[in-house]
Amino acid sequence: MQPDQAIRSKFLEGMSHAACTVNIVTTDGPAGRAGVTVSAMASVSADSARPTLLVCVHHLSPAAARIVENGVLCVNVLRDDQSYISDTFAGRFKDEVGDKFDCAEWTAMPSGAPRIVDPLVAFDCRLLSAERVGTHHIFLCEVHELHVTRGGSPLIYANRAYGASMRIEGASNLAVGRARAGAGLTVGCFHTFAPYVMPRLIRQMETTPLRLIEGDQRRLRESLASGECEVALLYDIDIEPEFERLPLAELEPYVLLPDNHRLARQFEVMPEDLAEEPMVLLDAPPSAEYFLGLLRAARVEPLVAYRSASFEMVRGMVGHGLGYALLVTKPAADMTYDGMKLVTRPLVGGNAASRIVLAHARGAELSPAAARFAALCRRVFGPEMPQG
Repeated sequence: MQPDQAIRSKFLEGMSHAACTVNIVTTDGPAGRAGVTVSAMASVSADSARPTLLVCVHHLSPAAARIVENGVLCVNVLRDDQSYISDTFAGRFKDEVGDKFDCAEWTAMPSGAPRIVDPLVAFDCRLLSAERVGTHHIFLCEVHELHVTRGGSPLIYANRAYGASMRIEGASNLAVGRARAGAGLTVGCFHTFAPYVMPRLIRQMETTPLRLIEGDQRRLRESLASGECEVALLYDIDIEPEFERLPLAELEPYVLLPDNHRLARQFEVMPEDLAEEPMVLLDAPPSAEYFLGLLRAARVEPLVAYRSASFEMVRGMVGHGLGYALLVTKPAADMTYDGMKLVTRPLVGGNAASRIVLAHARGAELSPAAARFAALCRRVFGPEMPQG
């Protein structure tokens, strides 16, 4: 029987909104080792002789036949920082790895099925039954062993994009819950400049409940794509065309130096002045590529001594004389957390400014709360805002 294409299309669209954990299902045994990324995994019962769960695997996946023949499988539930493992087992990096298992470290569960060394949780299972429905095998599995990591959050897939879970406090009563529904706004903000702008924006949006998502460029793009946040403040770098962008500010790069550094005596710094100096790199995409590119464009190869994804850690290391840093966000304080004095100097030589934008889904009508937030951003990121 041919599928009803109209209902199939609606079904796929509807299921795209159903959030699922992302899992790597593996097997090993007489049929050999195999693994595949799946989102269709669910608990069946904890009260049978042994707990049971259900896994669906496409019949064209080599893992499907091997699971049936081996009779064992391990369901590895990924953490929210392990999307690269999901992408690898989904076949997206086939040009980079000959063996998908090379993307992570593995150990064997008692069944012999491979387990990622550090997943969020792993279920070691024996196959009870297999039935093919449409394009997928439905595997009913009996859980014999578990590995549970004590920390971390699950990697979520919804709205055709990765996401992460976040705790939400429940309403104190039904009336409060109904009043909250649809009244709030979820905003994403790039983590290095979020402390510089978000407290002011939140304060001026105080009549609207506002949920904040902080992260790097990839985290925010995925959050926008999945609908986790409606708008996001981020850099205008590698933003997909399905997002509209409202330009807000241009930040000029500068050199951060310890107070006693020889270059601190200059009024400005050329890239050539940094050629022999150790660099403390803000290693938060896309910042790292942007700052390294500024120097390489001037034919200076940076001597990266230290890397950190933390803005304040970079400032702290510079304050202790471990190197210089290139930054664009300039806090009002010229001290590190532990009281070391810092100096900023303009980086000259035809540098490209870094542009901050407010992004949202193209063609989507902003909610009233998001429209107010966008108008507020235009005012806050005005000429009076300190740049650089």
